[in-house]
Amino acid sequence: MAVSSINLPSIRFWSSSNLIPCSEFVRSRSRASRVVVCSSLSGMDSTAGPALFPLHRCKTLHLVRHAQGIHNVEGEKDHKAYLSPELFDAQLTPLGWQQVDNLRKHVQKTGLSKRIELVITSPLLRTMQTAVGVFGGDGYADGVDALPLMVANAGNSDRSAISSLNCPPFLAVELCREHLGVHPCDKRRTVSEYQFLFPAIDFSLMENDEDILWKADIREPNDDVGARGVEFIKWLWTRKEKEIAVVTHSGFLYHTLSRFGKDCHPMVQTEISKHFANCELRSVVVVDRSMIGSDPSATNYPGKIPSGLDLPSDIAQEKHPEEKGPKTV
Repeated sequence: MAVSSINLPSIRFWSSSNLIPCSEFVRSRSRASRVVVCSSLSGMDSTAGPALFPLHRCKTLHLVRHAQGIHNVEGEKDHKAYLSPELFDAQLTPLGWQQVDNLRKHVQKTGLSKRIELVITSPLLRTMQTAVGVFGGDGYADGVDALPLMVANAGNSDRSAISSLNCPPFLAVELCREHLGVHPCDKRRTVSEYQFLFPAIDFSLMENDEDILWKADIREPNDDVGARGVEFIKWLWTRKEKEIAVVTHSGFLYHTLSRFGKDCHPMVQTEISKHFANCELRSVVVVDRSMIGSDPSATNYPGKIPSGLDLPSDIAQEKHPEEKGPKTV
């Protein structure tokens, strides 16, 4: 079951790129350039040591699983509850909203909310509620007119409207949905309904108003979910933003991330692919080890301005072998 709502470039990703937890990176700064130091070396022993990557060939992703939904509560009691039509497009529970509030405090305290350039969300009620609750704007100021990210009480939330002021843009993307099919909690509403509930979210990449991807009698295989996740990360390379939050689902995250980290230390691979808790945020860096990313660096500096002679001594000696320097031992 393919999700084809986004046209992807013809690029090779899996064989030439990597995904690493942010905790495994050391960012170093200098006047001339910035690089990212990674704990994994491709094509070498996973314990061989660090590797260097140009910063402009990396993207930072802040991956978030939605907060607790009503389907999580009912499914914990009885797994058959996932088949219940009453859980259609499940919304957050009151506890889920508490989890959202706690994560919002965290991203604001750490300064993460100011660094994120784009928030991508799965187009389901629980993920969009989580996304706008965590990364949305503060209250409206007097005299300021702006579309809300979420209208008051959307999805029986008992919440005031959430502002779109002073926050990154929000984009709904079908590729990062949960397993498709069979479970009504994973079926979405029409785009028209969502546009009324979440006016400031951009739904322009969604090609169909109705949910034509969800099938009542076919559950998307795990391998297909993982392959869809890789396509999603491929697509992220077409975005200009370098630091992106993605609010999505447990199954999608697990089956996508399990395809990465095989060239890392086993503990790093485990850290990448372990299951997410409700409203957990985990930061990773996607590394382009080929030439997929074509954008120039925004921080590198060419040096030698104004121009002048500054050959390094070893290169100068190669150019003038007759001028022998001291012997090296």
